[in-house]
Amino acid sequence: MFNRKNLARMAGVGAAATIAMGLFSTGAANADTFVPLPGGELVKTLSDGTVVTVRLVGESATISPSMGSTPLHRNAWVSGSAQVELSGTAGGKIFPGYTVGCQVNIAGGGATGGVDGNVDWSGDTVTGGVGANSGGNLSLGPGQAKSFYVLDLEQADDFGNESHKTRNAFKGTSGSVTWADETIGLNGCGGYAQARAFVSVEVETDNVITWVTLWGQPFSLG
Repeated sequence: MFNRKNLARMAGVGAAATIAMGLFSTGAANADTFVPLPGGELVKTLSDGTVVTVRLVGESATISPSMGSTPLHRNAWVSGSAQVELSGTAGGKIFPGYTVGCQVNIAGGGATGGVDGNVDWSGDTVTGGVGANSGGNLSLGPGQAKSFYVLDLEQADDFGNESHKTRNAFKGTSGSVTWADETIGLNGCGGYAQARAFVSVEVETDNVITWVTLWGQPFSLG
């Protein structure tokens, strides 16, 4: 038998179910977003005739809702592989990383396929290892950009002390670095945020020591 009290209880149950469904819908809308990226390739001939080929392959990003649940927090997991080929017997060091910007255009400096030499974004020069640190947890305000290296290799120095390297060294005609689910955590950015991969390579031959940098395509962090 229905009475006003029973109807009120049923209405309350219906309202609770509606709220629960609304919460589930919000969760679905905030699911991770997988972003395939095109990578790139750069070929450069050095002054001694050595041909350097730098590739960024298998690049992707997974953009995730922030655990902070505010517009000031962004999270992403990035993956890719940096590959270097040299035409002659030489060697080099590979420094893969990312530049992250908050309300700043980080698409400058060349086409998607990459550019070589020194590239300066908001005073943050990546080539040569200047201005980039290891670790992808960054705090940025509007108009700021920072870079970080993917690698943090722990090894003993010449005196047996602990040291950390942000590069993978190789000898001969080829070398590579592959990374998976490297974290980009961005805090403090209240506006549009972007990130962009780079692969900086120091090449050393019998006659030349130089740097070559390949840039990937910028992608949105939200």
